[in-house]
Amino acid sequence: TGAVTGVEALMRWNHPTRGILAPADFIDIAEESGLIVPLGSWAIGEACRQARVWNTDGLAPELTMSVNLSARQFMLPDLPAIVTTALTDSGLDAEQLCLEMTETALMDEGDATLVSLEALQSLGVELSVDDFGTGYSSLEYLKRFPVDWLKVDQSFVGGLGTDAEDTAIVTAVVSLA
Repeated sequence: TGAVTGVEALMRWNHPTRGILAPADFIDIAEESGLIVPLGSWAIGEACRQARVWNTDGLAPELTMSVNLSARQFMLPDLPAIVTTALTDSGLDAEQLCLEMTETALMDEGDATLVSLEALQSLGVELSVDDFGTGYSSLEYLKRFPVDWLKVDQSFVGGLGTDAEDTAIVTAVVSLA
């Protein structure tokens, strides 16, 4: 139908002298310094608030807002509380929020990540593995972790329909999902 059903919140930094910077230019520094935690909490809150505005304005009443989480955020015991606060403050329904993590984030903390994912799932938010196919995780993680979506990495999707290998890989991943 052409209707917008989902969007993804993507971080950019409006640097005073360098202009707009892409995540590749600052996220690693934010991770190393620990600033990713308050930055990530802010991003979740702002994404929920904006999605609710679009819902209220009638622009996309069934819109799902996706937000990327860092591996460090999964180590926070209060991540479910941060998400709950963002949902409560914004008025966004939990089902309209999708939290995305990379395969590496799933692997990093194992059991701690599982506990965090289960708590987030109990809130009603959707969970997604981003850039699927580029990490080093075992397929066992797909069985073990409660995820709703697999986002196949763009390096495989770019050749769909023209590259037999990309088509085979994406077809296999879709079947797996």
